[in-house]
Formats: sequence, structure tokens, C-alpha cells
Amino acid sequence: MPSFTNKRTNLYIFLSAVFLTNALVAEIIGVKIFSVETLLGTKPAQIHLLSDFVLDFNLTAGAVIWPFVFITSDIINEYFGKAGVRRISFLTAGFVAYSFLIIYAVTTLPPAQFWLDVNAKDAAGNTINIDNAFQMIFRQGLGIIIGSLTAFLIGQVLDAYVFQSLRKITGSRKIWLRATGSTLISQLIDSFVVLGIAFYVFGNWSLAQVVAVGIINYMYKAFTAVLLTPLLYVAHYFIDQYLGKQHAEELANESAMSSFM
Repeated sequence: MPSFTNKRTNLYIFLSAVFLTNALVAEIIGVKIFSVETLLGTKPAQIHLLSDFVLDFNLTAGAVIWPFVFITSDIINEYFGKAGVRRISFLTAGFVAYSFLIIYAVTTLPPAQFWLDVNAKDAAGNTINIDNAFQMIFRQGLGIIIGSLTAFLIGQVLDAYVFQSLRKITGSRKIWLRATGSTLISQLIDSFVVLGIAFYVFGNWSLAQVVAVGIINYMYKAFTAVLLTPLLYVAHYFIDQYLGKQHAEELANESAMSSFM
């Protein structure tokens, strides 16, 4: 039967794997912007807030799974403290940077002619260059990489700090308040930093476009943070069952004490 130390290590490895996988996928697919209105079959909102500020419900594809990243971060924070969050955050940032380097290198490889030939037309029969499409999808610009990593690290550090600050006030009670509060504050920064650096500083978006997409991204993340709160309680239940309730409480209290020192 595994000892408590082994179980604790296995738990951290599992949570870190979930965190890293979702963060990496979110970074890779984040280059796509999709229309929520089109998805739902409705007309664009076209909300005019300022003279050139038109608000439609457009989201980055990465925003779809980012809430799961921050929920996992909150669970890690609860049981392993700020140090545990910082460790996996910097490790994830390193793997994301490594992934982008490998992807960029692969896009420079010369395509095989037969691959171009068998993929010369899309499903509608239109002529395409599959290698160009491959590069456009996977070769994200330097600005997107810098923006993503900067926003990710700022968001994670801020989330961990706010989470533990709220835990100092609430103790072991009100998990929903710590998780939701830390996510709402950290994502307010994250949502605009990544878009501002990637698409305004390094890209060709207007400030109005950055603000519009940033607002929608943040609204979505805030909504899902509240909606997914029950998952925190489900996760705590299974962790209690795996570690044993007493061991789980001791681990959470130990992480809280180490974070306050």
C-alpha cells in the first residue's frame, strides 16, 4: 500500500500533468479567434460603446480551456502552496517555449511533393497549399509567444498570491471564494496582457479590438470560473478519499502555513 509521502507525490504529479497539458494546448490553439454568435446561430451583437469601439462576442480558442488551467492551479495551491504553483508555472512556461521552438523548426522543413499533391484541394474542392496552411496555423508569431508566456506567468503568480491571501482570511472554509476571487482578479490582468502584447504591440490590431476581445474573454472566464466551482468540491472529495481526510487537511494546512511565512 502506498505511503502518504508517495500519495502526495503522485497527487502533485497528476495535478501538474493536468495543468501542463491544458496550458500547452491552450497556448497552441489560442491563435484562433472564433465567433460565439455564429456558433449559436445568432447575429453579431455589434454593441457600440465608443465611436470606434464595437463589441462582438469573439473569443480566442484558448479561452475555452483556460478556466480548467486556473481551477487546477487553485487545487495545487490549496494542497502545495504558492511554491507548488510557482514550480509548475515556470516548468510549464519552459515547456511551452520549447514546444514553440520545435513547432517553428518543423514548419521550416521542406514539404514532400506527394504530401502537397494528395492535399492539393480542400473538402469543397478549392485549390490549397497544405504547407502554407500548416505554417499559418502552427507558426505563431514572436509577439504571440511573448504575450502568452508573459500573461501566463503574471496571471499564475497573481492567482497564487490572491488565493493564499484569501485563505489567510477564510481559513479552510469557503473554497469557492478563494478559487473564484483569485481567478477573477488574475484573469482580469491575463486577458488583456496577452492580447495587448501579441496583437497590439507586435500585431496589427487596434486598441479598440484588443479591448473588445479582452472584455469578452474576461467575461467568459469569469462566468466559467463561477460555473465550474462545483468541480473544486468534487476534486477535494476525491483527494480526501485518496489521501485520507486527515492527511488531506494536514497537507492543506501545511501548505497554507508555508505560504504565509
